[in-house]
Amino acid sequence: MSLAILYSRAVLGTESPLVTVEVHLSGGLPSLSIVGLPETAVRESKDRVRSALLTAGFEFPQRRITINLAPADLPKEGGRYDLAIALGILCASQQLKKVPVHEYEWLAELALSGELRGVTGVLPAMLAAQKAGRQLLVAQDNAQEAGCVQDTSVLAASHLLQVCDHLQGRQRLTTIEPVMGCVRHVGADMEQVRGQQQARRALEVAAAGQHNLLMSGPPGSGKSLLASCLPGILPELTPAERLQVASLHSIAGLPVSAVCAGVRPYRAPHHTASAISLVGGGGIPRPGEISLAHLGVLFLDELPEFPRRVLDVLRQPLETGDILISRAKRQVTFPAHFQLLAAMNPCPCGYFQDGTGRCRCSPEQIRRYQGRLSGPLLDRIDLQIQVNALPAKSLLQAAAGQESSTQVRARVVAAWSRQLQRQGYSNRGLQGADLYQHAALAATEALLLAQAAERLGLSARACHRILRVARTLADLEAAAEIQRHHLLEALAFRGTAPGGSAG
Repeated sequence: MSLAILYSRAVLGTESPLVTVEVHLSGGLPSLSIVGLPETAVRESKDRVRSALLTAGFEFPQRRITINLAPADLPKEGGRYDLAIALGILCASQQLKKVPVHEYEWLAELALSGELRGVTGVLPAMLAAQKAGRQLLVAQDNAQEAGCVQDTSVLAASHLLQVCDHLQGRQRLTTIEPVMGCVRHVGADMEQVRGQQQARRALEVAAAGQHNLLMSGPPGSGKSLLASCLPGILPELTPAERLQVASLHSIAGLPVSAVCAGVRPYRAPHHTASAISLVGGGGIPRPGEISLAHLGVLFLDELPEFPRRVLDVLRQPLETGDILISRAKRQVTFPAHFQLLAAMNPCPCGYFQDGTGRCRCSPEQIRRYQGRLSGPLLDRIDLQIQVNALPAKSLLQAAAGQESSTQVRARVVAAWSRQLQRQGYSNRGLQGADLYQHAALAATEALLLAQAAERLGLSARACHRILRVARTLADLEAAAEIQRHHLLEALAFRGTAPGGSAG
């Protein structure tokens, strides 16, 4: 038979569409052509495949070889189709006879020596292959990623000859065993934080309700340390959430072992990052930082140093929880339900109102610096606190009585459980009728909020966010209703950072 048909997988957003690899040998001058919208790396696979077959001891057919990657309108990129193309040539030239290649999907790049190399996007391909009822075969480089998912049937090989031996029944490959015992969290612990009781409390509230948090304070006040503690007090990802996040990291070529162990992602891009690096993009769209922080934390240090147009791209994902990337031929939607954690200095030099008198910035400089953050962006940040510098004497004292991340996390997990039992999602998502039902106020508390909104000039969105924070404070105390002290504490967390007093 001069025609062989095999299956592989492409990458398109968070999906992994099927690609049928058709290899046909015919008479004519020796040549090899690849059709089906291949990009440069795919077109170059003919040279990799030729060398891999020859070095592995096979013959390269001296015939006209046509390779079709279907569907023809789906862009193909990378070396992920090399193995399927090589096996197709071997089957079409009868060097491999009567082997069940149609029972598998192939996803690996070939080295010139015939060794298999890993590719990106293995995890979504695994799930798609499992749904289609076929086994996926990947390179040994991807074995660890494949083993992070339970109940999957994936094979791994390190060389083309191993694959051929498996197909011919000479030496069968074994299914990848699930990887167990991953570390749940690596990072700072809350007990390392000296003092900063309000900041510690704000961090706990932010974790308990998935609220966005902005910390403002002078250099060295502990903002970055506090930020690094947040992943350690968040609940673990559920099994369904692990697959979502791991698929995004797999597409981006990032390790997925920690995510598959339940650790929520923590992304901290530098302030020189572009808008494209945050939202994602490219000719074939890839996820950006906000999608890689899906169901986790996006930490933006030195927030005013980010270009304003870069920060403004966060506004829509913060509300909708996803990002739509449009290109001329297709649109791709990436999930982006992240928790924003930001830190900033109060002025260009950083020492405004720190009590030392070191600040030499003029009022106009301070106004321009704080004005780099737009009102609509600040309006989407639930908690805005001032982190004051601690005296050196306090820093040298032992951290007696400081709670650890494990202790704080127990309260956070309990609060999350109450929210899931009551409304099925975190308090951050409360809106509309659900907000007024689950965060209802008594008459005296409602009057207090109305007076505060009028005095502070809070927008309707800011009032809603105060209600959500107050609901979270009540959940931390296992209170059925929002009480006066919950509302007062929620108001105290709103507008104490520079630029945030207007809601």
